[in-house]
Amino acid sequence: MTEQSPLSFVEVRRRFEFRSIEIGRWVTPPERDRAAGRFYQALCDLMAILQGPETLVSLRGSLGLQYGIGGRPGVAAHYIPATRQLALAKNAGAGSLAHEWFHAFDHYMGSKAFRNLDNYGFASSGWLNSASQKAHPLNERLNTCFRTILLNEDGTSPSSLFRCSRQADARMNVLYYARPEELCARAFEAFVEDSQPRNSFLVRGTVYSDEAKAGLYPDGDHRQRINDAFKGFFAALGAALYREQAKAG
Repeated sequence: MTEQSPLSFVEVRRRFEFRSIEIGRWVTPPERDRAAGRFYQALCDLMAILQGPETLVSLRGSLGLQYGIGGRPGVAAHYIPATRQLALAKNAGAGSLAHEWFHAFDHYMGSKAFRNLDNYGFASSGWLNSASQKAHPLNERLNTCFRTILLNEDGTSPSSLFRCSRQADARMNVLYYARPEELCARAFEAFVEDSQPRNSFLVRGTVYSDEAKAGLYPDGDHRQRINDAFKGFFAALGAALYREQAKAG
């Protein structure tokens, strides 16, 4: 019986059709192979949770990945709008993939859902700023996600998640947690973690972390309503993409 060779980033790219995958020069071959296996399993889990095909994960091949390249002190992962790349640090990026993927998706949807957003515009920011929206049933479902995250149940005031995030920013004298793209990425993390992925490389910390205890992740009924909105949106999006693939095939 031959020993099965480890998954490679070539296979990750081929399966999900990412535009590019770049590996840092200080990543050793064993580190690279371990990371490739973790990426592959996490992205398969994400695809299953979103109920869509591989091209949803790579945003129709427009998304690039970086692993162990550059980075900033204290930053485990980040999304680069200018180059549409999702970057994870070599030793600290585990658990950040879902958050950064949603940034990429939010950015990708900016020009798909709204008119006249600039190249760096996020759909969540466009929604909050009442940008002119393109009429489409999927955009209406995305609206529901943003409305559920950012507003209270009757839509008349900011949600508790939004208020706690503003309070955290005020304590630190920054504008970070209350930015709509950050609020929505954390809400998406909670949705993904509640879907019980097989490992913590995709997401972790939306329930028991210090940030969760500070109210920076949704909880209770609000969390369930957000999960339901995301599930409805991605189920409809995934079904549309599968229909499109069937017609093309």
